[in-house]
Amino acid sequence: MDYKLILDLMVAALLAVTIIYAWILNQRLSQLRRNRDDLAKVVSSFNEATARAEAGIPKLRKAAEDSGQALQERVEKAQSLRDDLAFMIERADAMADRLEQAVRSSREEVRSTQQAPSSSPRPGPVRMAPVAPTPPPVTPTAVVEPELDDDRSEAERELLRALQAVR
Repeated sequence: MDYKLILDLMVAALLAVTIIYAWILNQRLSQLRRNRDDLAKVVSSFNEATARAEAGIPKLRKAAEDSGQALQERVEKAQSLRDDLAFMIERADAMADRLEQAVRSSREEVRSTQQAPSSSPRPGPVRMAPVAPTPPPVTPTAVVEPELDDDRSEAERELLRALQAVR
């Protein structure tokens, strides 16, 4: 009987170990079921977020197209203004060159009228020849105003008005 008792004690011990192992396994399975429920909730919310994101994509595309068109219009307007300003700068350079030529020629005329009497061969009292009055200074507004024709763009006219207002 001794061996039966030892065998029964071994079976009882193994049964106790099996019961403890079954209890631990049951705890882990219940934890897995809870995690599975949480995982199902996470997957469900992820699907909802994905659906909302997919629904928002056309709105984003439309907004991007609208802002792209608005940006393109602004770029085209800026290029037009740039071209107008470049044209105005070219015209201003030409005007400045003409004004410079006019000033040089008037200075040369004044010098030649001042030098002509002093180079006379007659000795005696030197009379000063009357100096031709210098023309009044030409202001840019006087030069610009007559050229306000319809061949200028609106940007040119606005710029000229702004420059005149500053003076």
